[in-house]
Amino acid sequence: MKLRELLDRWSLAGLKIKAGFLEAEFEPKDRDRDAAWAMYVELLTRVTTQALPADHGDEATALESIYKLFGLTREILRETGGRHGGEFAKIAIVILNQKVRPFTAYWHKASRANAFDDPAQCQRFRTELATLQQVLIQYAGLLADLAGVEDLTQLEQP
Repeated sequence: MKLRELLDRWSLAGLKIKAGFLEAEFEPKDRDRDAAWAMYVELLTRVTTQALPADHGDEATALESIYKLFGLTREILRETGGRHGGEFAKIAIVILNQKVRPFTAYWHKASRANAFDDPAQCQRFRTELATLQQVLIQYAGLLADLAGVEDLTQLEQP
């Protein structure tokens, strides 16, 4: 399978990846499956894929949970030998840099300027979080596929 086909299957075709990588054969190894499983568990058990109702949680904690994906991804890449050009790395790095980083960069700066003291900004955060969550749910589904496990992102009813 080609990377482009995998991204298309999980509605992640809008990622900006060089054509050569998109057309290359995508051949995950056991270390990629292990990495995908580890990241899948992290995504599935965080606000990254779970609803944040208006009367629950707080924005700063949600932002911190999303930010932690960077450290977790780095750790997973180090532990699973990502330096050998693993297939997991090709997806994880792009998701972090193109989808998660713009969100966290904006909201970290805004939070330091006390944006979360303003109910309108809190609502905006939650709206943008919901948009990011849709991407991360697709990413989690792709990871479940890569890990060879059942996708549980839709296990619970809203």
